[in-house]
This record gives sequence, C-alpha cells and structure tokens, in this order.
Amino acid sequence: MDALKTIACLLYPDVMSLDVTGPLQVFASANVERQRQVLPAVYRLLVLGQQAGAIATSAGFQLVAEQAWSDIDAAQIDTLLIPGGLGEKAQCQNPELLAWLRVVEPQVRRLGSVCSGALILAAAGLLDGHLATTHWADVETLRQDYPDVEVHGDRLHTYDAQGLNGDAHIFTSAGVTAGIDLALALVEADLGRALALAVARRLVLFLRRPGGQAQFSALLAPETSRVPRLAELLEWIPAHLGDNLSLETLAAQARMSPRTLSRLFVQEMGMGPGRYIERIRLEAARNLLQDAQASISTVARLTGFGHPENLRRTFHKHLAVSPQEYAERFT
Repeated sequence: MDALKTIACLLYPDVMSLDVTGPLQVFASANVERQRQVLPAVYRLLVLGQQAGAIATSAGFQLVAEQAWSDIDAAQIDTLLIPGGLGEKAQCQNPELLAWLRVVEPQVRRLGSVCSGALILAAAGLLDGHLATTHWADVETLRQDYPDVEVHGDRLHTYDAQGLNGDAHIFTSAGVTAGIDLALALVEADLGRALALAVARRLVLFLRRPGGQAQFSALLAPETSRVPRLAELLEWIPAHLGDNLSLETLAAQARMSPRTLSRLFVQEMGMGPGRYIERIRLEAARNLLQDAQASISTVARLTGFGHPENLRRTFHKHLAVSPQEYAERFT
C-alpha cells in the first residue's frame, strides 16, 4: 500500500459543520474497516483554515484547523474538499483563498465541494466548463452568477471515476448529506465497492446513492392551492397512478380544457402535466421497491409504467440506475 492519502477539508467561519465532519467520518471509517481486516490505514485527515486554531461553525460550536492552508505543500494533498455554509459568501470574496485554490487545483489529484462550497470553486473560476451541482436552494445562484458552469441541479454529486457521467478531478455535491454520498464514491474508487459498502453499513447508511440520483423526492415538491381545481387534481393523481393519465383524462378530471390545464401546470408547478406524472410515478415506484413490497413487474403495473422496460428507462433517465439495482440497495 502506498503512503497515506491526505484528505484535506477547508474550514472557515460559519461553515456548515456536517459538510466538514460528514465526509471526513466516511474516510475515517474506511480506515477502521481496513483495520478490522488487519490491513493498514489508507487515509490521513487534515483540516485547514486561513490560520491554525479554533473556528466557529454556523452551529455555534468550534472546529479546529490544524494548519493554515497557505503553509501546506499542495503536492502532499490527495483530495481537497471545500464545504459550504453561511460563511460561503465571504469566502467567495476572499482573494487570497481563491488565488490559492487556483494554484493548488493542478497539484491535487481530486478537488471537490460539498453543498454551497461549489460557489467558492465557481468564484475561483475552477468550475468553468465543468458539470456541477450544489444545494437545491443555491442552484439558481450558481447558474445565474457563473454562466460558464454546466449546472445540473437535480443530482447528488458529479464525481465519476471513469469521467463518463461526471469528472474524476473536479467535482461537486449537493446539500449536506450528499457530501457523505460523495465521500463513499471516492472511497469506492480508491478501495473497491465491498469496502465502501462496509463503511456505509457501519455508519447505518442506505449503501451508496449514485451521483445522478435526484436531490429530493418529487412528492416533496411544493404543490399549489391557489387554483382549487388544480389542487384537487394533484390530490387525486397519486391514487390513480395505474390509470390512463393522459392530458385529456387529467383535463376532464379538473373540469378544464387541456390547453388551460397545461398552462396552469407550467405556471404553478414549473413543469408540464406529462413530466409531473412521470415524477410522481417514479417516486411511487421507488417507495415500493425500497420497501420490497412487490416485484419489479408488479411495481411497473401498479404505478402506471405498464411494462418493466418503461420503468427501467425512467429509472435510468432520472436515477442513473436500474430498478433492480435500486431495489438491491435497500435489501
């Protein structure tokens, strides 16, 4: 085994504590799992600040930066993580930090962000031309303030060891706990899937969620009550997913013309009826599969996909996994 890989994480005032401790705990637990197998540790964890010493997080308690980032030899760092938090805006205007990030980027093997830390990387110009995501509440800010970044708001992270559906060098992750998913993906790339799954089990996590998985449930999307007939339709839809939910059927149920219904969906829901139905059906299928309530063919029928192949295509489109792979993650 080569020398220890240094996993460094930035620390700054009003950082989100879990953005720092969540991913670092994954790497620490990987060392523990290795030791359980009578194998040497792989990772050295390091917390860096503008100066060494205690720094207050947004939660009010303090974390300790062991070293100033300006004092470290960047060639010693294997992976550098940039967390988010309430103090992110100040760091986006910290010229010393942004200049340092530009210097170290080509020297580290991997450079990633957690949550709104993506905005710091973007401010340094390091995400230009790259696929990126961030916490859903910051997606529009990232998209509007940094037009040269390819923003994909509906992802957990953009790391891909093969560089096919993301990047192996510069990558980002979504809100808070998505940083844990990112760290598990990094561990899997370094040490294999079996070790990453052992870490996930030890931390009582739902194994590893793929980076392309949606950030949050479609059923958590805000629903409207400003148009009573549309609100009634939205309440009616989940109980009739196995039915023919064509635009004409929905319009008749809502007692309005198809054209008016389509306009109201876009206006109130931010998407057309077809896309909304697909997302609700997908969410229902996910719930059935993760609870092991039915076979894949039965799930496809109950949720209105009809044939399992239709369900498979929709899962790959939105979650980047097959229904079978998704079900196995929860068994």
